[in-house]
Amino acid sequence: MTATPIRIAMWSGPRNLSTAMMYSFAARGDCAVWDEPFYAAYLHVTGIDHPMAAEVIAAGEPDPARVAKLCLGPVPEGQPLWYQKHMTLHMIPAFDRGFLSGLTNAFLIRHPARVIASYAQKREAPTLADIGFLQQAELFDQVADLTGKAPPVIAAESIRANPERALSALCAALGIPFTRNMLAWPEGPKPYDGAWAPHWYNAVHRSTGFGDPEGPLPALSPEFQRLCDQALPAFDRLARFAI
Repeated sequence: MTATPIRIAMWSGPRNLSTAMMYSFAARGDCAVWDEPFYAAYLHVTGIDHPMAAEVIAAGEPDPARVAKLCLGPVPEGQPLWYQKHMTLHMIPAFDRGFLSGLTNAFLIRHPARVIASYAQKREAPTLADIGFLQQAELFDQVADLTGKAPPVIAAESIRANPERALSALCAALGIPFTRNMLAWPEGPKPYDGAWAPHWYNAVHRSTGFGDPEGPLPALSPEFQRLCDQALPAFDRLARFAI
């Protein structure tokens, strides 16, 4: 581990195993975590109606420039690693993205059929903007342009299939050591959960590790299948880079 802290920005859409991944990195013992830094700013600027929106804005930082500065600032508790769980949909065009060059960026993907089926259980009528696939592809291209190489991509399905192998490969790509501590965490809410956890995190709060391998893709209604078809090209493009 170098003396310079490594600030890991993991970019995903919702329902992508993203909270379990945050718990996994927090369980390392050498890693601070931050749950969706731009969520309050996203809701404040867009006025989009999300569950617990008022609570999210009140608990977070509504100024996106301030959030970006904090992402590059001192790591909490002086830890050598800082895992920032980012949602791609939060990075609306109005937010400056220059801060990306100061982070170690990675991308967490999951098949859109699984994302849509899971998201629809928590919030009705998801749109293409809600599930974040187009924004994820755009951010991937921007990071690649900034760094001159494709950033690491990891699939939720591969993590569920073999957590130790997948996380070992991810850690190698990030330039950090893997530890088996990442494979388990305590049950229940966490002190670093976002204010929105009571609505979104019920299942992950019952977990103590990554779930079993996922089965066949879920059947979708015609409306949701059309949404899946719109998201698939962006997903497929990033999937070609998956480690």
